[in-house]
Amino acid sequence: MSATQVDHLVVAARTLDEGAAWCEATLGVTPQPGGKHPLMGTHNRLLHIASAPFERAYLEIIAIDPEAPAPGRTRWFDLDDTPLQAALTQRGPQLIHWVARCHDLRAQLVSLAALGIDRGEAVRAERGTLRWQISVRPDGQRLCDGALPTLIEWGEHHPCEQLAASNVQLQSLRVEGLPAGAEQALLTAGVIHAPGPFGGIEATLSTPRGTVQLRSLEPLNRLP
Repeated sequence: MSATQVDHLVVAARTLDEGAAWCEATLGVTPQPGGKHPLMGTHNRLLHIASAPFERAYLEIIAIDPEAPAPGRTRWFDLDDTPLQAALTQRGPQLIHWVARCHDLRAQLVSLAALGIDRGEAVRAERGTLRWQISVRPDGQRLCDGALPTLIEWGEHHPCEQLAASNVQLQSLRVEGLPAGAEQALLTAGVIHAPGPFGGIEATLSTPRGTVQLRSLEPLNRLP
């Protein structure tokens, strides 16, 4: 069994309303309500995109929650990054990252640390009945321009259990520019790895609007 599996794609939006409108215009479907993340001051909407190669995969549209108090820490996924927010304002919602599911998060973090990769600490979070541990750096960086996945270990329940099936399915995920050794350490099922001077991801989905390719933003940060 592979060490990790694709869990979800992360689309950042300036507001959730803009994210929902993007989803309807781009993918031809309306995302379901998600919830709030008190730990990070964010909220989301979700879409089931599972397919045979990517079981229990979903798409997360995430934005800073304007009604939430400041979280007292840097938000995940670079959402506090000024260039990222400027890009979302200028270009609208964008695919920025992906999250890989694993069964032993702490062991995965140790494996990456042995390669000199600081993926962050295991942080406990919750939303409604969902409980999980997720790798978050104190600076909130995604690393490798979003190519190096955030790692997540779910508790008893997974979001896909609460999501209705949609007419959108993830067909492939291409990841470029991972640091040396990361591919072997992660062994993520179904992901196409490609070399490159910069990081980035490209997701291909079948949708009611036909085949849609989502490409991540231009490089924003580098592996320290």
